[in-house]
Amino acid sequence: MFSDKFKRNRKSNNRMNKKAIILQIFGRVQGVGFRYYTQKKADEFGIHGFAKNRPDGSVYIEAEGEEGPLEAFVFWCEEGPAWARVSKVEKQEIPPQGYQQFEIR
Repeated sequence: MFSDKFKRNRKSNNRMNKKAIILQIFGRVQGVGFRYYTQKKADEFGIHGFAKNRPDGSVYIEAEGEEGPLEAFVFWCEEGPAWARVSKVEKQEIPPQGYQQFEIR
């Protein structure tokens, strides 16, 4: 009985520890593999969400995960892959959306 209650509380706490963020990445970030490498990093850090190109030349990302890995992921996005040149990153915290994987849209 105690064990089942503990497991339920633990699962609930795990959901509560999740954070989510929107990132809009500006600079030379399209045509340089930014979304591809973002997906690889997201998988490495256990981050779920998506990345997509925007008509204005930026990359839009919704990402969620545990606070530490999410911070590391955001830090990576501020630099991007070697061929990218990130000039600006806009960030906005949002409630977790319940994504199950990270995908390129």
